[in-house]
Amino acid sequence: MGTAREQLLILISTPIYIIVIGLELFLSHLHHQKSYTWKDTIQNIYLMLLNAGIDLLFRGIYLFFILSFFFDHRIAEPIANPWIYWIVLLVFEDFMYYWLHRVDHVVRLFWATHVTHHSSPQFNLTVGFRSSVMEPLYRFIYFIPIAWLGFQPIDIAFIYAATQTWGILVHTEKINKAGILEYFLVTPSHHRVHHGSNPKYLDKNMGMFLIIWDKMFGTFQPELPAEEYQPIKYGLTKPLEKEDPLNLVVHEWKNIGKDLSKKGLTFRQRWNYLFGPPGWSHDGSTHTSDEMRKMEKEGKL
Repeated sequence: MGTAREQLLILISTPIYIIVIGLELFLSHLHHQKSYTWKDTIQNIYLMLLNAGIDLLFRGIYLFFILSFFFDHRIAEPIANPWIYWIVLLVFEDFMYYWLHRVDHVVRLFWATHVTHHSSPQFNLTVGFRSSVMEPLYRFIYFIPIAWLGFQPIDIAFIYAATQTWGILVHTEKINKAGILEYFLVTPSHHRVHHGSNPKYLDKNMGMFLIIWDKMFGTFQPELPAEEYQPIKYGLTKPLEKEDPLNLVVHEWKNIGKDLSKKGLTFRQRWNYLFGPPGWSHDGSTHTSDEMRKMEKEGKL
């Protein structure tokens, strides 16, 4: 159920993906770097296909019914000037995505979905396709205000796809710094930090296209040189023990179930296990990002 613009975007971006992934593979082989493994790449494709299938099945509901309902009951008319319309839509969509992404990181219920994108210990362009499988079931909620303010649902979907294309292309170690772009766009350097499991890098650089939101709302962290901080370690703070197709998707849901089934918990403790930050525990057996940063600063990690 894609629009003509989205189909054109796919036609343009697909050969670009093929070329840059091929180039990254060549450079990795040339410099004897293990940027890719067969297992990890297959997992990335598998998670992408699951996400795409759910999005395809659900798209008709959220695009043509839910978002269209709010557009039909909009509180403002669409901006007449097409240049201003698309620029405002780009900024507005990226702003709402920042909050979607931030909530996915700080609320464990949503982290259980988003964790699949971070579970790879690799960092390469195919990791950009490693999707948050269930996110299409709720992502549209963040786009409701955009439709309500007079932006066409199909235009919102197109801009999301366009910024997502950029978001995929920043998953690489082959570009160090991007000059002046570092000040306002999400770059490979910024996104390497985002995928780091080092305490200082956890829950940082949430933007998809613009890095300005992270700088405005306190989640920005530059990539530090080797003499200032340890090299980036990709993946989860606790690697998966089982990587079968089912556990790859539902492992954090299983962990939530185990925590909720602990005896003697209060209502508040059960609430925090579900809606608190990932890593929260009532007995200190696991730690949140902020707690890990504090422990690192105190030399306890």
